[in-house]
Amino acid sequence: MNNLLVLPLLIPAFTAVILIFLKEQIGLQRMISAVSVFLNIAVAVTIVYQVKTDGIQTLHMGGWIPPYGIVFVADMFAALLVLVTAVVGAACLFFSFASIGEERERFYYYTFFHFLLTGVFGSFLTGDLFNLFVCFEVLLVASYSMIVLGGTRVQLRETLKYILVNVISSALFVAAIAYLYGATGTLNMAHLAMRVAEAGQGGVMNVIAVLLLLVFSLKAGLLLFFWLPDSYSAPPLAVRALFGALLTKVGLYAITRVFTLIFIHNPDLTHSLMAWMAGATMILGAVGALAYNDLSRIFNYNIVISVGFIAFGISVLTQDSLSGAVFYLMHDMIAKALLFFLGGMILAASGTEQLKQMGGLIRRYPYTGWMFFILTLALVGVPPLSGFAGKVMMIRSGFGELHVALSLIALASSFVVLYSLIKVFQEVFWGGERSEEEIRPLRYKAMMAPAAVLFVLLILMGIGAETVNEYVLQAGAVLADPAQYINAVMKE
Repeated sequence: MNNLLVLPLLIPAFTAVILIFLKEQIGLQRMISAVSVFLNIAVAVTIVYQVKTDGIQTLHMGGWIPPYGIVFVADMFAALLVLVTAVVGAACLFFSFASIGEERERFYYYTFFHFLLTGVFGSFLTGDLFNLFVCFEVLLVASYSMIVLGGTRVQLRETLKYILVNVISSALFVAAIAYLYGATGTLNMAHLAMRVAEAGQGGVMNVIAVLLLLVFSLKAGLLLFFWLPDSYSAPPLAVRALFGALLTKVGLYAITRVFTLIFIHNPDLTHSLMAWMAGATMILGAVGALAYNDLSRIFNYNIVISVGFIAFGISVLTQDSLSGAVFYLMHDMIAKALLFFLGGMILAASGTEQLKQMGGLIRRYPYTGWMFFILTLALVGVPPLSGFAGKVMMIRSGFGELHVALSLIALASSFVVLYSLIKVFQEVFWGGERSEEEIRPLRYKAMMAPAAVLFVLLILMGIGAETVNEYVLQAGAVLADPAQYINAVMKE
């Protein structure tokens, strides 16, 4: 039993509560927030080390014997995502210091920020399906507040859409949980895996499985992403980075956990459906990335493409593809945060979303330009950058399992990512520079610092892919062999 597993939830939750009482003390809010995110990183590193050396870690709250009570579980998959979330959260916090503005800071921005992190950490660590729903709701309520904070007309409109979609998906989630509990008598994920295996995955179990896939797809933006491009364009720059890096990844985590642990006995239905949803998502995301000429929508449709790509790797359901999905998921969380950091700097400097109205920024911001270019290559998967290893594992497994059409779609989507982001690079950084009176002031050093940290991490992930792969392969092994997870949770 590992009592550390509750700390990634308690640290940001207590931080959020403390910050409620410091509304007017912006400097103190920032200091406490910074200490909190560094504590999160330290705890996350410790959890990863313990899982690496001692295997899957569990915590049974109140000492209840499983499957009763609340259980937290950290296998290597969950531990790695907690670590990456802690690092990305810290970077987004420091980017917020430079870009969010005191008006929003005085209206509980950092409180909502830490509550959102609480929900994300809880989603990754919970071993109970109902508690997964609770953690989803915590992060969603915080995200509702963050997307509307500022009160512009666009924010209000998109918040209504965002809330409506998530209220519907949450209602479906509750219904699926109720049906599942009625059919199995448990919601502990490890125990559910045992009960579904005993009962057989047919009839009502298939209906519940498809309903859960629908719910998690709505939250991840898998095929049902109609709400994402506009909603993610509405909030401030730091919030866009946080959403783009983390929120869809929680949905992908839920898909991975549920469909590698519980509903694995009828892959011809569930995983085939997931595969074609992934293919359609990549195609439609590619169409959106090519169709628009404003920065935010191009970035948002690139989020959609990556969601489809990772779901493709999950659907193949081999140890190699699952390991690749874990590697690429980690890479994409860091890369998308960095993409939105650089995009935020571009928007702050140019004052417009339209590519045709930008140009010449390479002269004033050369580091931003070349970081953007290298990030583009990493997102495409050019070796030896961080996107290469995960893509290779997923596509190799796809061809090996005769998912030829979807593997080709995945390859083609990489070329669309390359074209769409190189178009941004060319339009934004080259060509004629705007006149001096149109140039906007930019807190360049303060914005560049967290971006530089994530950039270095991406480079190190690529160069040190062999080291990272040791941890990723351990995560993939547990996903491919659910008995390891079940035994770790149920042994007590």
